[in-house]
Amino acid sequence: MGARALLWAPLLLLLVPPSQLPGAAAQGQVCSVDKTLINIEENSSPRPLVNISVPDGQHVTLGSSSTPSAFQILGNELFLNVTPDYEENTMLEAHLECRRGSTVVTQLVVLVSVLDVNDNAPEFPFEVKEWDVVEDTKVNSTVIPEGELKATDKDKEDVLYYTLQEVTPNASSFFSLMGVNRPALRLDRSLDFYQWQGMTFQLLVRDTRENVEPSHTATATLVLHVQPADLRPPWFLPCSYSDGYVCIQAQYHGAVPTGHILPSPLILHPGPIYAVDGDRGINTHIRYSILGGNTDNTFVIDPDSGNLTMAKMVPRDTTFILLIRGDQADQARYSVTQVTVEARSAAGRPPHFPQNLYRGIVAPGSSAGVVVRDTASPSQPLRIQAQDPEFPGLNSAITYRITNCSEFRMNGETVFTAMALEHERIFYAEVEATNTVTGDTATAIAEIWVSEQAPPSIGTPGGGATAGGSSPEDQRFSTVDMAVLGGVLGALLLLALIGLAVLLSKHYGPQLLCCSRKAAQLPPHGFDNQAFLGDHEDTKASAPSPTPDPMPVETLCAPPDPEPLSHKQPNPEPQVLEPPGPESPVATRGAGDSPSAVRSILTKERRPEGGYKAVWFGEDIGAEADVVVLNTAEAGEDGDAGSEGSGEEDTDQDRGPHDKLGNSTYI
Repeated sequence: MGARALLWAPLLLLLVPPSQLPGAAAQGQVCSVDKTLINIEENSSPRPLVNISVPDGQHVTLGSSSTPSAFQILGNELFLNVTPDYEENTMLEAHLECRRGSTVVTQLVVLVSVLDVNDNAPEFPFEVKEWDVVEDTKVNSTVIPEGELKATDKDKEDVLYYTLQEVTPNASSFFSLMGVNRPALRLDRSLDFYQWQGMTFQLLVRDTRENVEPSHTATATLVLHVQPADLRPPWFLPCSYSDGYVCIQAQYHGAVPTGHILPSPLILHPGPIYAVDGDRGINTHIRYSILGGNTDNTFVIDPDSGNLTMAKMVPRDTTFILLIRGDQADQARYSVTQVTVEARSAAGRPPHFPQNLYRGIVAPGSSAGVVVRDTASPSQPLRIQAQDPEFPGLNSAITYRITNCSEFRMNGETVFTAMALEHERIFYAEVEATNTVTGDTATAIAEIWVSEQAPPSIGTPGGGATAGGSSPEDQRFSTVDMAVLGGVLGALLLLALIGLAVLLSKHYGPQLLCCSRKAAQLPPHGFDNQAFLGDHEDTKASAPSPTPDPMPVETLCAPPDPEPLSHKQPNPEPQVLEPPGPESPVATRGAGDSPSAVRSILTKERRPEGGYKAVWFGEDIGAEADVVVLNTAEAGEDGDAGSEGSGEEDTDQDRGPHDKLGNSTYI
């Protein structure tokens, strides 16, 4: 700016007449100023600029050519009336007119040169710039030209310095600027759509070098979108990855029965034939065809879905190795995989499911055709697969359908939604597997949660529903939960019964065993006088045994071979059990003994029913006396003596079939 001020000095000399030069003005009594060129920095505050010498009889005014509103004259001084701004006006002019009356005597020009000051920050023409970069862009090529990223500064003399700052970690390893004063963006490293689909930078500009004051900066956001390029062929799924990036595509296996044409698509392992564009960002449609191995044109493949079906039956056991080709719809790239199909003869055993309950999940708001995911592995689809004992692998003769739930459908062994599911609910769908050759079926239950969150594991309180319908929201336990609970309670009840049996056996076992064995020792007719046994236990226990070698008590409670009881014996032969010793009073007494020799101790009245029992003792019972239990109230001639002792008259007609002396028993 000093150079510009120097250029104005000769110009002023040309414009001002010689008579108005300072020296001449002093001689001719004209107006004069002490400075005609003044340098001042922009943003300076108003101030006095020059002193004006005015002869007597004259006065000074601002001419119309002066910069509007920039100056004012106070007394004999010229003042700057505004704050100068270099960006608005670089030169201010004050035209002074000395007048005597209305006549202009002298004209003076005072120039104010405004010096530029770094008082403005640079500006970008954008706040956020988004730019697409194709992933196959060559390294060291310019991605964004300089003109798209250049900033501006109102300070004319400023030089701008640019810096690229990464927002996405490690993004600066891919891009850089062409230079510190050239903001063109350059690619330094190959792009990968799968690893870097977007990067963000901050572009900073400064109007001075670093550590220089004053300094102003500005920033803008730069967002780069990596676009996929058609670099990869189709991939047959599911993929296995050797490095997490390159797909080692699947090969498929299946089995069919000989002698039959299956109407449905073959079920293959690890899944149906399905390929996707290796450039998933482009996702071109794939079409399928059979390249080779299709002996006799036995199989047909759907070009759009990839479903493999049988066109002819296979007469004998054989193995087909089919080469399947998947082409991009634009025919730019293709891929080939292998499908092995074994034809086996089988008698046709019924299928069975390896588990009764399968659990899946699908998000609320899913439309029709959405695959149901496995709750145990949410990244994988829910697969419900029945097994055929004759086919260790897969039997394509087995087809699947859902019998009771219209919200879902089976596609092979995979479950899909059949309609839009808006709200969170739980479904129990019955899946039926049918062997199309034999007609045999098997069923399993699929518990499907329409939920954002993973369902609780089996055994914890969770949603439940009746098979085939939506679950009521207030139901808290599933049928499987109740079955598990019932099994646990049943086991606890069994343990309780076993414990009770052990306690009863411990405390009451000997008594129960003794009583049961006593019952087994009863005589064949079972006509013992039970009242006597109860009332005269002490007498019986103190009486000596008629046998020379009595059996111990514990042996009596457990006889080795108890004689079975018999309640009906036609025409029993009367038996007289005589005591072994000759001293028995009953055996030695005859019919003519005195009636007073025997006395009744139990009853004096005859009972009308048959099988009446009485117990008799001799009057001179001693320690060696035998006790006789009579099964009749009167028995033959000896019974007459008994009648006399009892005061009753009996006849033979009153006797029952067992009223014989032979039915007596010695104890």
